[in-house]
This record gives sequence, C-alpha cells and structure tokens, in this order.
Amino acid sequence: MSFLKQIDTDNVPKHVAIIMDGNGRWAKKRGLLRIFGHERGAKAVRETIEAAGESGISHLTLYAFSTENWNRPKNEVDKLMNLLVSSLKKEFKTLHKNEIKLCAIGNLEELPPKAYKELSEVIEKTKNNKKLVLTLALSYGSRNEIVKAVKEIAEKVKNNIISVENIDDSIINEHLYTRNLPDVDLLIRTSGEQRISNFLLWQIAYAELYFTDVLWPDFKKEDLYRAILNYQNRERRFGKTSEQLK
Repeated sequence: MSFLKQIDTDNVPKHVAIIMDGNGRWAKKRGLLRIFGHERGAKAVRETIEAAGESGISHLTLYAFSTENWNRPKNEVDKLMNLLVSSLKKEFKTLHKNEIKLCAIGNLEELPPKAYKELSEVIEKTKNNKKLVLTLALSYGSRNEIVKAVKEIAEKVKNNIISVENIDDSIINEHLYTRNLPDVDLLIRTSGEQRISNFLLWQIAYAELYFTDVLWPDFKKEDLYRAILNYQNRERRFGKTSEQLK
C-alpha cells in the first residue's frame, strides 16, 4: 500500500523545504559526469512536485543553487544554468496546467541574463495559480539574506521610518526573501548528510528535520510520503509541554 494512503490529510505540513543533495555522488557511483546527476535530479524535482500536490502540501521550497555553488568549476555552473533554462521551458505547461505558482528567492540578479529572463517569465505567467507555491532558492544563502535584511532595517531606522523599539520578528520577516511564505514545517535533506548548509536559517526555527540516505536523483514520491508520515508521528510543542498540548 502506498504511503500516500496512510497520510493524515488534516496534519499535512503546510511548508516543506528540501535540500536536494547527492546528484554528484549519484553520477560518480555510475562512472558518469556530474551533469548527468543533475539531469537525473531534474526528474526527481518533477516527481516531488507531483507528490507535494497529491499530498496536500501548499508550499514547497527547493534549494536549487546556493551562493557557495558559484565556487564550483565554471563548466559545471554553466551547465547547471543551462539546465535551469531548459527545465523551465520544458515544465512551464505542466506547472500552469496543475495550478502551480512559481516563485524564486535569492540574489537572482547574479543569474546569467538568459536564466534570469526565463525564470522571470515563468514566474509572471504562473503568478495567479493557487494550488501549490513552488519556490526555487537560487543564488541563495541564508546568512546573506539576513545581512541584507539587517542593512535594510538599519537604513529605515536611520531615516526614522522604523523605530528601534518596534523591531520584532514580524519586522525581520518583512525584509527577508521569504516575506510571502509561511515558516517551514518540515525540512528534508537527502544523501545522508546531516547539516543545514546555510538554508533558511531563520525560517526553520521550529521546523522538523528529516534526513534520508537516498541520493536526490533516486528520490521518489514514496520518499516524500514517508517523510510526511514521519513528521506526523512527531509531537510539535513549540516550547510548550506535552501536557499543555493535551
């Protein structure tokens, strides 16, 4: 029986974020170039988006390219950017048909012009879709995001737009890339690594963390459903005691 049928539809995480790790290792195990792992990983993205929609998740955020990834060999970075463009072109009709709204977070201006243009066009064309919000983290680093927010808030304090006394969680949220997204409920990382890698550090304050040994290109629908079931078997207390929740 599929894990999907075991999911409690009243307790599905609203926002799931995934660190898609293991493309390079998947290719290396097969004696292939790393780009083949990334290409296979794109198929896992498609399957995961479908699974998110089927399970009732309303927000899915994928860590597609970090600020640190720019330090990879230029040839690999170029191929990744080309893969991004081709994937956006290929998947647009499917995204639109399935009422999926595409968003992106990160320093998007750093993307090559062609990739930025294609991304912007798909974001614009899907902006009114409402079934699932799919967010790609591109040229994204959480520390950079927080530094940027602090600078913007400091400038507003300097210009008497915000008073120091009024700075709280909501003010910080308003200055983050994710200002229109809810906090993350479930963070998944594939490939067996157990670290956050500068991803959504503020937004995962109370997220449940789920680590799996599955390499990203091998990640299937059932793997997402299994992660959701694991999430549903946890007690989320948000600082309270178990007795208070009861």
